[in-house]
Amino acid sequence: MERDRIRNFSIIAHIDHGKSTLADRFLEITGALSKREMEEQVLDTMDLEREKGITIKAHFVRLEYKYKGKTFYLNLIDTPGHVDFSYEVSRSLAACEGALLVIDASQGVEAQTLANTYLAIENDLVLIPVINKIDLPNADVERVLTQLETIIGIPAEEAIMVSAKYGTNVEKVLEAIIERVPPPGGKKEGPLRALVFDSWFDNYRGVITLVRVVDGILEPGMKIKFMQGGGVHEVTELGILTPKYRKVKQLGTGEAGLVIASIKNIREVMIGDTITELKNPASEPLPGFKRMKPMVFAGFYPADGYNYEDLREALEKLSLNDSSITFEPENSQALGMGFRCGFLGMLHREIIQERLEREFGIKVITTAPSVGYRVYTKDGQVIDIESPSELPPPEKIEKIEEPYVELFIITPDEYVGPVMKLTRDRRGIQKKMEYISPHRVMMTFEVPLSEIIYDFFNKLKSITRGYASMDYEFIGYKPGDLVKLDILINGEPVEALSFIVERKRAYDKGREVVSRLRKLIPRQLFEVAIQASVGKRVIARETVKPIRKDVLAKCYGGDVTRKRKLLEKQKEGKKRMKRIGRVDIPQEAFLSVMKSDED
Repeated sequence: MERDRIRNFSIIAHIDHGKSTLADRFLEITGALSKREMEEQVLDTMDLEREKGITIKAHFVRLEYKYKGKTFYLNLIDTPGHVDFSYEVSRSLAACEGALLVIDASQGVEAQTLANTYLAIENDLVLIPVINKIDLPNADVERVLTQLETIIGIPAEEAIMVSAKYGTNVEKVLEAIIERVPPPGGKKEGPLRALVFDSWFDNYRGVITLVRVVDGILEPGMKIKFMQGGGVHEVTELGILTPKYRKVKQLGTGEAGLVIASIKNIREVMIGDTITELKNPASEPLPGFKRMKPMVFAGFYPADGYNYEDLREALEKLSLNDSSITFEPENSQALGMGFRCGFLGMLHREIIQERLEREFGIKVITTAPSVGYRVYTKDGQVIDIESPSELPPPEKIEKIEEPYVELFIITPDEYVGPVMKLTRDRRGIQKKMEYISPHRVMMTFEVPLSEIIYDFFNKLKSITRGYASMDYEFIGYKPGDLVKLDILINGEPVEALSFIVERKRAYDKGREVVSRLRKLIPRQLFEVAIQASVGKRVIARETVKPIRKDVLAKCYGGDVTRKRKLLEKQKEGKKRMKRIGRVDIPQEAFLSVMKSDED
């Protein structure tokens, strides 16, 4: 295949600006699928993606388009728009030379639009702005073009006005891709170097890797080596997605496609690795891309203890498909054996939990999400902890640092006051505020990550009636006056319910959590004491009253001593039961500790 006829491009945008709909029109216009085979969100293959109306995974497809008498091969990667899946975007952009920046004509430039634009600029991609949804009655194209020039710095005349829903001007976008996006570079005669930018596990074919060939040629029968993983395998088959799977005889320089090499060991494949030929290896691997650091941690435990190994295998397969997940074994006194998992955000955690239950049939119990902290001990050690249970005793701690993020919020100016109050309540410090249009403001804050991971976005949408958007970026650790708040059930600490909180808010948070747990923990035949403590000092307590059997029901008259005897016997039984009784804690209790007092 001639390299000057190949175009590798991605679609980036804020969530719900019409990326998947635009991809659907591309498939229609290029004839990749017939009208009978077409459906909405063709590339969104997961049930979860269709139900939630968002793209979770980046999706690859090769399109063939005739332009000026020549056939061009367009490798399209449709990317997610939510901040929690920015790693998918960064991986996809590493395999492209250009990107379509889709902006909603009614909503304009949003926080994630800016974040994705910066990612594309870092990768030296050619940006083609596409103003979508011009058919909407509230579309304001002139305002969006002004934002495009003033905020992003792209001339308005470069933008293409489209309606992906009705197909208006979509062919102009395909023509712009051919004219503006450069063909791929690379050395055709050089040693093979192919970048692995996605992978997944197939029960029959093993690990399937999605690669972009940068130098050389990939052919079936070739012995390949993963330069970081070290695994050596023979290529059994090469293919592309159109979006149907199609075998090909080779993948040349600049092409993207699937490599099948009967790889059974999941650990041998790493996203960002470089594939080279064993006989004529490359001297150095491709730079790959920056590995994302997990921001949110939670314990995943099988609801049935005997599913522990199944959960491990499922997490390994998911981490192959989504390498931003991290996990390591941990043991909880309350929940048994499980895994401490790291995620990029709360939606990411929720999606992984649902995928485990749907794709692998494993019911999991998750603990309250937390963030990673950095602890400095008095003997000079620096410890990174991912769970409150790893915190050293208070007398050994010099200081605790918590992760901070730079938070960008774009909102109509009428909601500036409520937004400032919300961020101030979450310990945020305002750094900047600028008008990006006459009635829209971009505000920048520094906020502890722990304050925004759970329900901050929902609160922001609520106070701004859905008009605000947000994005955040990790900026480092800062010291804080923090303590570990333990939750005790009948005097026994439950590590899965413990969390780290600012000292001056510990009492209020402790009262709030034990009060909520009292409503969630079901009544037993014995009294259940729920306590919150900092160190050895109990700061709050609630009691779940026991279910009382009416032992006097059979006494209809007679001596009072007989009734007293029965009551004393019941009392002794309840004491014994309390000593040996086990309290079952429902799933909602583990998540309730993260809720704010406004809920």
